[in-house]
This record gives sequence, structure tokens and C-alpha cells, in this order.
Amino acid sequence: MGPAILRSMIRPGRHLLSSIVVVWWLAVPASAQTLFPTDGLEHRIDFWKQVFTKYGADDVIVHDRYYVNLIYAIADEDNAQRTMRNVKDGLLEIRDGLSSAAELSDPAMKIRQAIVDAGLEPSASLLEELSDRIHTQRGVKERFRSGIIRSGRYVESFQKIMEDHGSPAELALLPLVESSYENARSVAAAVGVWQFTRPTSRDYLLVNRRVDERLDPVKSAHAAAKLLKDNYDALGTWPLAITAYNHGRGGMLRAKAEQGSELPAIISEYRSPLFGYASMNFYSEFLAAIDVYEHREDYFGTLALDRPSAGAPVKVAATPKAAETVRAVTTTATARPAPPRGTSYTVRRGDTLSEIAQRFRTSIQQLTSANKLAGHSIYAGQILIIR
Repeated sequence: MGPAILRSMIRPGRHLLSSIVVVWWLAVPASAQTLFPTDGLEHRIDFWKQVFTKYGADDVIVHDRYYVNLIYAIADEDNAQRTMRNVKDGLLEIRDGLSSAAELSDPAMKIRQAIVDAGLEPSASLLEELSDRIHTQRGVKERFRSGIIRSGRYVESFQKIMEDHGSPAELALLPLVESSYENARSVAAAVGVWQFTRPTSRDYLLVNRRVDERLDPVKSAHAAAKLLKDNYDALGTWPLAITAYNHGRGGMLRAKAEQGSELPAIISEYRSPLFGYASMNFYSEFLAAIDVYEHREDYFGTLALDRPSAGAPVKVAATPKAAETVRAVTTTATARPAPPRGTSYTVRRGDTLSEIAQRFRTSIQQLTSANKLAGHSIYAGQILIIR
């Protein structure tokens, strides 16, 4: 399925599809409708688009953990806890004053209106649930924008890798959600652009004391394509296969056995201590990420994407015997020539010294010497001399 069809699938209105869109939707081939379905997830997708494009790192969204689009307030780090307490107090005030809504305080009235705007009818049982599900989500607008820029290094090669393994090319954008195309390490010890944990990587990548292929963007892209296709073969739908990338194949097989193949039904009815906020939102985040990526100029203006470049080297133990291993496992995403040397380079957010050295076919030692760097630390906006 091409990006144009996918964009049309995700873009329909923020709350209810208009009759015109419904007529158009019925004319789309069944295969296009079912590959990445959005039915029942529209509010979640809209919420994540706001997280990606409207709210920045200083914004703490105070909202409901299940009805994620029910946003009570936007706080900052200093007053987030106080805001959550005030929201809880307001919800309990609404519950206790259901018969006299006109007498609510102004803060409680605003919270009640937010509930109604989210398409919910205030009731004692609902308000009790909402008061126990207050959640915070930090905005990632800046990070997402940087991820789109970095995506230029990889997307073209990742799309081909996905297709070569029988997976949709759109899955090349999954790192927008996972890592923003950085060789990152998460709090759950997931590593690399594709965020593999050690247990998950066991069947797909070489990870030991000397070599960690999770840090090789191209090798890990092949592994991700195989894993996603294996998930699809086991679960039968791409929404479940993509959710399994976060939650695990075994967990999604149990969810499917209990609730069937429809992801909205699983989100609504499946109960497991491990199937939490991240797992239930992962597929919706992916769809939101695709939509924002395809319409990035609408949200961020004109962006100059990074050019395709050599893949990052695999991290190995710092021993002399490891040197040959580095050369053996380092791969190149494209066969394009290196940028000219004898010039300068402005560091972008997410760059590492090793990636820059490989891009310009020089060494870390030469970069540190030419720029009088005390160590390997660099910062966005820094100008490096390339020799």
C-alpha cells in the first residue's frame, strides 16, 4: 500500500468522519482498509499527533490514562503534581455534585466540560474511574521534529529492507516512535535505532561482550523486519504485529486468544498487568507518526532532512582484539560517496562523534585532535573542522 492511500486512511476528521469521507472510505479496496485500520482508534491517533506536534518538552499533559484524548490541563514539571491533585479534587467535586452542576467551582466546571467534549457523559461510576486514572504525558515536539530530520539518513534503505522481508514499507518509520532514529538506550535496556532488548534480539542479532549488532542501524533494521514479519505470521494482522513489537508476541497471542483479533477490543477488554499504557497506545502512536511525517510541512514548516549516510558502527569492547570485529560488522546503508573533507560540519541534535567520523571517513582521534576536544562529548550547533 502506498503512502498516499495510508495518508488518506489516517487523515479523516478529528472526531467523527463526515458522510463524504465515509462514502470515499467504502470505495477504498478492502486490502487497503484492513492493512493499517484506524476504526475505533481515531481519538488516540489525534492525541498522539498533538503530543508529537503541539506540546514540547516543557509541557506536561495531564489527561486520562484510558481516554487519552481527555485532557484536563497542561502543566510544567514544577506544578505537575499539584495540577494532578487539583484535577482529582475537581473530579470528586463533580461526582459529589452531579445533581447540582450549576454550583460547581470554576475549575471543576472546566473539568466537567473537558469530559463532555471528549464525548463522555459524567456519572458517579465514570468519575470514580477517572479520578483513579489521572496520567501525565510529556510533549515531544522538539524530539519528534529532530527525528524527522534524522530519518533522512535511513528511511530509503529501511523501506527497501522492509519490503525485502515481506513487510510493508511504512514500517520503516517505526523508529520515529521508538528512538527518533537515534542509537538510544531506554530505561528498559532497549538499545539502538530499533530498540531491541537482549531477550528479543537473541534470535535476530549478535549481542555479546565484544559485539552489539543492536547498534548497527542496518543490521537491526533487517532484524526488525524479520521480527515484525514473524509477529504478523503468528498474529494475522498488522495492528497486532506492531503492538507485539512493544508488548511481545507471547503477550499478544494471549490477548488475541481472550479477546479476538480487533485491537480496539483488546485495548478495551483485555486485562494484564503487563498490557499497560505503552502497549495499548503503540500502534496508534505509529499511525500518528506516519501522518505527521507525511504532512510534516503542515506542522513544522520546511525541513531539510539529513542525507543518507553510512550506518553507525557496532559498539564493541575497547580491546585491541576487537578492532577487526568492528570492521567486519560495520555496514553501509548506501553506496553514496562521503561528503568532502577539508571543510566544517555543524553538529545536529542526536549526532555522535563516531557517526560523524564515519560519515566523513575520518577517525574519532582526528576529529578530537583537529577540534581540540577533551573527550567525545559534542553538542547541537557546535562547528567541527573536518580534515
